[in-house]
Amino acid sequence: MTLPPNVHDAEPIPQSARDAIDALMQSGDLFRYTAPGDAPVALLEAEFAEQMGSRYALAVSSCSAALFLSLKALDLPRGARVLIPGFTFAAVPSSVLHADCMPVLCEVGENYRIDIEDFEARLADVQAVIISHMRGHTSDMDAIMALCDARDIPVIEDAAHSLGTTWNGRKIGTIGKVGCFSFQSYKMINAGEGGILVTDDADLVARAIIMSGAYEHNWQKHKGSSPELQAAFARWQNRLPLYNLRMSNLSAVVVRAQIPELARRVRDGLANHDHVAARLNASPHIDVPAPLPQEVRAPDSIQFNLVGMDGFEILSFAAAAETRGVKVQVFGQSADNARAFWNWQFIPDLPELPRTRAMLMRACDVRLPVRLSKTELNVISDIILGAVDDVMGRVAAYGT
Repeated sequence: MTLPPNVHDAEPIPQSARDAIDALMQSGDLFRYTAPGDAPVALLEAEFAEQMGSRYALAVSSCSAALFLSLKALDLPRGARVLIPGFTFAAVPSSVLHADCMPVLCEVGENYRIDIEDFEARLADVQAVIISHMRGHTSDMDAIMALCDARDIPVIEDAAHSLGTTWNGRKIGTIGKVGCFSFQSYKMINAGEGGILVTDDADLVARAIIMSGAYEHNWQKHKGSSPELQAAFARWQNRLPLYNLRMSNLSAVVVRAQIPELARRVRDGLANHDHVAARLNASPHIDVPAPLPQEVRAPDSIQFNLVGMDGFEILSFAAAAETRGVKVQVFGQSADNARAFWNWQFIPDLPELPRTRAMLMRACDVRLPVRLSKTELNVISDIILGAVDDVMGRVAAYGT
């Protein structure tokens, strides 16, 4: 019997990063602004901007920090209403509140994407939008951008789970005014912690750079400068508070070494996901929502909905899968889940979202690191299907 794989470990850090870390440790030069130029963080920003086809990038301590700085850099009025999806991680509404704004939640459908009709209905008194491509599922960006552009509402893309995803050939994170990415351990590039934002707006990135902690004139050490950017720095010097959300050189060298691996990881992650999805969709009790025609995803996990199960059966399924060796997170059934909107009790007058709640009560999540072999993927899918059998009984329509 093949044991279930460990799905919590990422790929090993490349040797090139280890060599760079050794050199950095010898120098002790961990602070991004110590060196006069070409610090690892500055090099990462230049390389990542080029990778994404964006004019500017700013590396920071986390994707949450990137979202917060993006909102502050938009110079929104205090109390501005920011529309976010009802299915995202608690860090997203938290970043809105930290930026002295108010989260407004909209419904999310069974395919984990924004309900466009509900989204449009809530736009009337909104000053900004954050689109969370939650778990790498892309909402209809054509419709979203058309609605927001018509109202001159800036869009921030929370692309924490979507590095490598494209929409109609465009890279996710470059469609809105700002795109924010994560380098946390469970993302496509793993630095333990860290984040980065990209934009083509010189004034916005200048404000974000200063507020991130570029005190005095340390913004001069950022690469990719232009006359437009220099003018923006001069305009905002000494006029903005510092939040000190910088990335360290140590994190940057870990990230830089993995950028050349990104295309392979995206390819392998998509193949892994689709292999498991095909096997799970053979069960009448499992539905893996299909991608939208415009998106090419870059997944390192799989989400699926349980079909025809009541609450007791759903909990029994999760327990059976865990007993067999695979942890299945049912978003709405696990205690205090940070992705279940009713647990965001720090939001004043937290609304009810019945459609989103119904989806979360049967939506499941399983990690599929891109390093897994087909044999390991089959073990995971067999365990999930076996857990369904344990609870619902074998159905002749699948597994033959």
